[in-house]
Amino acid sequence: MARKCPTCGGELIQNPKNPAYLLCTNCNKNYKTPSNNGSSNSKKKSKKTKICKHCKTEINAAAKICPNCKKKQGGGILKKLLLIFIVLIAIGAIGSFLSGGDKTQHVDSAKSDDNSNEKQSNAADDSFNIGEIAEYNDVQVTVLSYEESTGNEWVQPESGKIFVFPEIEITNNSDDEISVSSMISFDCYIGDYKADFSSNAFMALSTESGKQQLDGSIAPGKKIKGVLGIEAPSDWSTIEIYYKDNVWLSSNFSFLISK
Repeated sequence: MARKCPTCGGELIQNPKNPAYLLCTNCNKNYKTPSNNGSSNSKKKSKKTKICKHCKTEINAAAKICPNCKKKQGGGILKKLLLIFIVLIAIGAIGSFLSGGDKTQHVDSAKSDDNSNEKQSNAADDSFNIGEIAEYNDVQVTVLSYEESTGNEWVQPESGKIFVFPEIEITNNSDDEISVSSMISFDCYIGDYKADFSSNAFMALSTESGKQQLDGSIAPGKKIKGVLGIEAPSDWSTIEIYYKDNVWLSSNFSFLISK
């Protein structure tokens, strides 16, 4: 009984160029000749082959290039990476949504007579000044002060610019350890323009003062204090620093520094 092509139904004949394959007389596709050693052996062999996703020819399972159509197999890695990336973004968004009931708060630093808990009031907006305490998700952030610097003998700002070092303190009142990065947890605007934090400013900071860069992990109930490095025009008037507790989301609140 003549064998039929599983794709088009055409008659299959032994391939004269490769007797190990059957050739379809209609669509010219190749199929590996069935084994005569029984169904059990056939099942074992079938695990060592696969179907080319382009020309549908049966090929070796380990083949990266189809010997029939010469096209590459696989190619699903990028799709998997993209899917993982989307899942991570979704997890971050869901976490933000679940904690959406927590709003940024102004914290009154004045204590009551019996030194009880700090008074809190809802902020009319999410902007804070030097010395004011902002609280979000049980994390308190405040800009304590700022200093200007013209650098030192090893590193100086560009001509017409000056280094600005805002000193920030963060208190972790949550139940979980949090991480803070001076380059990731904050955004900076000088006037209306976005500005990157300056590696030269951080280098000057490390060589001319005992203050540390604002990077590290904060255990529950603990604090961290450090400095950001900004290279601003010498005549700058305002600097805005935005804090965010999730790199995938927008900022939670900002601090305004006026010269």
